[in-house]
Amino acid sequence: QVQLVESGGGLVQAGGSLKLSCVASGRTFSSYGMGWFRQAPGKERDFVAFISWSGSNTYYADSVKGRFTISRDNAKNTVYLQMNSLKPEDTAVYYCAAHYDLVGRIRVGVDDFGSWGQGTQVTVSS
Repeated sequence: QVQLVESGGGLVQAGGSLKLSCVASGRTFSSYGMGWFRQAPGKERDFVAFISWSGSNTYYADSVKGRFTISRDNAKNTVYLQMNSLKPEDTAVYYCAAHYDLVGRIRVGVDDFGSWGQGTQVTVSS
């Protein structure tokens, strides 16, 4: 298991940008594929983006494709989510999650991930 701590959330106007960070500790970060999910009030936790352990494979939900970019720095044990052109419907608590996998397969399901952060609130005003 790894321990994950997100940061970088906040309040932003529609059209603005935010960059979320997630720092991992406890195990070898480079052994884990990393995902970002989000959960709006009263809704299920939804997949946002995934990056493989090496960074060579990425995958995005259709709703964020072209606006969000996931990246990682294994030397800093950190995964990022750059969010541009934010919309009010992006408002949610954003969670990072870790999946142990050295093959590099894309993972998008909540149940695929064994470790989760506490979440960071992103609010986009119209």
